[in-house]
Amino acid sequence: MNKYYVIVPLILTGFLTTSDHHKVAYRHYESGHDKVVIIAHGFYNSKDAVQLRQLADELTAEYDVFMFDFRGHGESSGYYTWTSTEGRDLKAVLDHIEGKYKKTGMIAFSFGANVAINNLASDKRVDSLVSVSAATDPGKIDYKFWNLDFKDDLIYTLFTVEGWKGRGFWTGPFWLKKEKPIDNIDKLEIPVLFIHGEKDWVISPWHSKALYDRTRSQKKLVMIKNGPHAEYILRDSRDEFLREVKEWFRSTL
Repeated sequence: MNKYYVIVPLILTGFLTTSDHHKVAYRHYESGHDKVVIIAHGFYNSKDAVQLRQLADELTAEYDVFMFDFRGHGESSGYYTWTSTEGRDLKAVLDHIEGKYKKTGMIAFSFGANVAINNLASDKRVDSLVSVSAATDPGKIDYKFWNLDFKDDLIYTLFTVEGWKGRGFWTGPFWLKKEKPIDNIDKLEIPVLFIHGEKDWVISPWHSKALYDRTRSQKKLVMIKNGPHAEYILRDSRDEFLREVKEWFRSTL
């Protein structure tokens, strides 16, 4: 008689301290794997967003998973500085897990992907990156409110438990100097998978195409047909997103 075993991860939570004395809240799914995937949320989200927690659950069969809140989001302290200082949060995460795993992957969404690209231009502690809806330049966001699907996006976000859980932020100074991913992407030496929704109303698909064109390392560009922005892709095109991510990590980690 065949027996099947399901590994239930040990979930550790806590806070890390950044170089500028902020507290970064984290959730670490430990299943005994020798590879880990870091999930870096986008603006207005957090590690507690329903779609991101479901993403973590999907990955735990093959990887340990590390999720965290950027400053000004979720349980982390401080105010959001629109990618100007959030790199210190990611550095604290990489410092914390350094030496614990043979390979490290990262899935980063929207402005979280901006932070990842900028940091990984010089920090070599990640082995493979999935960049979802990144912007070439935070000053060139082409937000089109009128392109929102009000029923599926606005009502979902504001009036459903799945939509609003783990959402929100505390805004800080937006005028601080910001690095541009388009200036750093060609410095990455690791494989990069770019995913973007064709109907992204916040950051248009040309951003990922431009970043892809400038990338010198192993790369792939996936445009999700009728796909929306960042984490919303997990809601609307979940199966395609998971297939692309899992295949990418299996071949690059």
